[in-house]
Amino acid sequence: MDASAGTVELRLEDRAGGRVASVTICNEARRNALGSTLMVALVETFKKLARQGFYDGTAFHRIVKGFMVQGGDPLTKDAQMEGRWGTGGPGYQIKAEFNDKSHLRGVISMARSQNPDSAGSQFFICLAEAKFLDRQYTAFGRLIKGDEVLGALGDAPVTRSSSGEQSKPTARMGVENIRIVPADSV
Repeated sequence: MDASAGTVELRLEDRAGGRVASVTICNEARRNALGSTLMVALVETFKKLARQGFYDGTAFHRIVKGFMVQGGDPLTKDAQMEGRWGTGGPGYQIKAEFNDKSHLRGVISMARSQNPDSAGSQFFICLAEAKFLDRQYTAFGRLIKGDEVLGALGDAPVTRSSSGEQSKPTARMGVENIRIVPADSV
């Protein structure tokens, strides 16, 4: 399957259930359903950034085969900033909200640096079980539809990044937009 087609739906953990973030990636719709009681600050930040259009035009800049795909860096909007992709954020950091959710295929989690309280806007979606991340990264959602599209994204060709990691997509895997919509529209 082509990574530029299909729908992915993710259910996020949110106290104010009944909301959905509709994510258009690679010019196709992906949706994130918001619903539960954990990770309040993190999910509220994700929703706020989505409502502000922060994620619009970003890209999945890191694909680690058999592990995860990572996006949410505003620097990926500018090809001239490619050497700094993976370092951008909203200008503030979010305190870690670790939980007992396991990092399994389809789980969405907050990316961060070595500092546990350094999350901002970047997130990743697990391509496989990664339980070694449990209670060290904040898992805040899960795939509910579109596993074949996630798989295609994870299978996209990659080359070495500026850090030497074999994770830089050879073609842009863009996020057209992320919108918050009613859950019953999913």
